[in-house]
Amino acid sequence: MAVHAGRDGLTQLGVHAVPIDLSTTAPLPSVHDGGLAYEHMATGGSHMEGQSTVYQRLWNPTVARFESGLAVLEGTPESVAFATGMAALSAVLLAVVAAGKKHVVAVRPLYGGSDYLLASGVLGNDVTFTTPEGVRAALRPDTGLLILETPANPTLELVDITEITAAADGVPLLVDNTFASPVLQQPFKHGAAMVLHSATKFLGGHGDAMGGVVATGPEWARRLRQIRAVTGGILTPWPAYLLHRGLATLPVRVRAQQASAEKVAVALAGHGLVQRVYYPGLAECDPGGVIGTQMSGPGSLLAFELASAGHAERVPAAVGMITHAVSLGGIDTLIQHPAGLTHRPVEAGAKPHASLLRVSVGLEEPADIIEDLLQALEATR
Repeated sequence: MAVHAGRDGLTQLGVHAVPIDLSTTAPLPSVHDGGLAYEHMATGGSHMEGQSTVYQRLWNPTVARFESGLAVLEGTPESVAFATGMAALSAVLLAVVAAGKKHVVAVRPLYGGSDYLLASGVLGNDVTFTTPEGVRAALRPDTGLLILETPANPTLELVDITEITAAADGVPLLVDNTFASPVLQQPFKHGAAMVLHSATKFLGGHGDAMGGVVATGPEWARRLRQIRAVTGGILTPWPAYLLHRGLATLPVRVRAQQASAEKVAVALAGHGLVQRVYYPGLAECDPGGVIGTQMSGPGSLLAFELASAGHAERVPAAVGMITHAVSLGGIDTLIQHPAGLTHRPVEAGAKPHASLLRVSVGLEEPADIIEDLLQALEATR
């Protein structure tokens, strides 16, 4: 599916590689027909065969192919692609406000940007942050959305999506599936109404294309396309092409990176300078048995704590092969300090501990990754 999804009709077009349509505008058959096409897409409808595409802000065939491919992998009827993951989340929040239910329940921990967007209230939402156990008690009559990440950023906590869906009592659930990717987890099959990805990460996989996507059913897709059309948040064709190309190798990359991450986690867990390792593949990090049921594997993200914040801040500067940078899910290994970077704007009580470092394991030889991490730990002792 990863190789072929979204590639329908290439033989009829007489091409083997997916074409890129860069047109910002399209010919109109007539004022009447062009106006009908514009209205249909601007109000959330999908492009119809034989209809003018009118304008790239409304619809683009290259973007649509990526959307189709991702929907197949997530097992959803549709997906809607945006310029970034944060643009995708913003569209969901705006759709909730537009529906008249401004209250959002969010399960922490979350990606720092998501947490800050919710806490700021700039899009008109009222948020209650809670734990998985506190979801039901946090619901109100005006709750329009429940949000969670699993595995969570940055400490990889796992949440049982089926249990949260039951506790949500009919409130739509949005699951950020960026860390797992559809290779390891399909939240829609466990009751989520929407599945969010920062497509910049595993879906693209090479750190050279930015995008976001929400996989969902027809009604939410229509609402999100309307928000996207009027706010201009659509993914553009060139990154859409790169992200779609990334889907073809997604299973191979994810499984190879996961195999290496398991070795890195074990090596760190046995090191005297490491206080604790957070990795879903370690038994103590999966008390609910999510791996093997909800998730087919533990993934390639891990975090570890050192004895002090000072030591944690020195390690990223001491790595050699590994890159000190934010982001994740690419072909090379990255290390970052969440409290000082991605989670810097999060309120103090919810911020990761300053002694924590997060690693996104890439496709290098696992022995080389381990050697670099261990020499950085020793060099900064």
